Amino acid sequence: MNTTTGKVAILWRGDAEAREKATANNNRFFRVFEELASLGIAAEPAVYSEEMTEDIRAQLLNVDGVLVWVDPIHDGRDRTALNALLCDVASRGPWVSAHPDVISKMGVKEVLYRTRHFGWGTDTYLYSSMDDFSNEFPDRLSRDGPRVLKQNRGNGGLGVWRVEISPSTVGAPSRVRVLHARKGSVPEEMPLSEFIARCEPFLDSGGCIVDQPFQPRLADGMIRCYMGADRVVGYGHQFIKALMPPPPKGPDSVSAQPGPRIMHAATAEAFQDLRNQMEREWTPQLMALLNIDVKSLPVIWDADFLYGPRTEAGKDTFVLCEINVSSVFAIPDQAPAAIARLVAERLRQKVTT
Repeated sequence: MNTTTGKVAILWRGDAEAREKATANNNRFFRVFEELASLGIAAEPAVYSEEMTEDIRAQLLNVDGVLVWVDPIHDGRDRTALNALLCDVASRGPWVSAHPDVISKMGVKEVLYRTRHFGWGTDTYLYSSMDDFSNEFPDRLSRDGPRVLKQNRGNGGLGVWRVEISPSTVGAPSRVRVLHARKGSVPEEMPLSEFIARCEPFLDSGGCIVDQPFQPRLADGMIRCYMGADRVVGYGHQFIKALMPPPPKGPDSVSAQPGPRIMHAATAEAFQDLRNQMEREWTPQLMALLNIDVKSLPVIWDADFLYGPRTEAGKDTFVLCEINVSSVFAIPDQAPAAIARLVAERLRQKVTT
């Protein structure tokens, strides 16, 4: 058996009690712990909260690498303090995946605008000020039909809206129908000016809003393409319900719930066109555009795709709707072993540099 020496920490959010009781076996990452152990890599839990920052800093400075699973926003808290901690730790020797600097490039909605010329792109715009948004969006909505707006940072559908002109509007789009992507949301009708004003906080402090066309094939499901650095490690296909009007029985009914995410291996025949494009074209283009090398790519990340219009030959196309970097879970069965292999590679690289 090919083994690698080294020690890593697996970090996720929790409280002091969870930190005290955490073991390699009593959390959702147990398969990752098992695969690391099979390669001779010691791994330890590192449960994080802002109140325990100094204890966690001391722990992380005593390992060779850190694998991080923490959402951008959780129960009103963001990653500001954690990112500062991880940058400090990385500057002192341990490698961090995903590094906050990489997250700031890949794991934001702005990347949809910056990569709009890739094969996964679509008719995408970016608003960086209220003037831009209020002046440009109404005309675009009137001309192009339903749009999907996304704040730059978020997870779980937070700050993602489907916006379309209300059927009651005649002429200029004075009223809109808005559906938030958060679970349990229902369509709202309101003056367009009110919705624009509601978006102002997302443009504060250097924020932005990304604007894409609504994809008519949303009902065909979303494909989550899981990546280990620059290689596909699996897929998840799910019939999602976000941005689709709830059924007559309401947003909490059984029929309003998303279907299960069906996992597939990287070799799944149905997704080989997507695999080829991700590995041979789109990921290399992304790395070049964002100035990220292979060693800096996250050991696990994903790209979420919706089906775009079919080609004249009837083949599927794919439209990128999000890249997830901060906390990619659940993952396909094959992913923990791929993560462990990548960790082993990075530990060997650390020894030789």
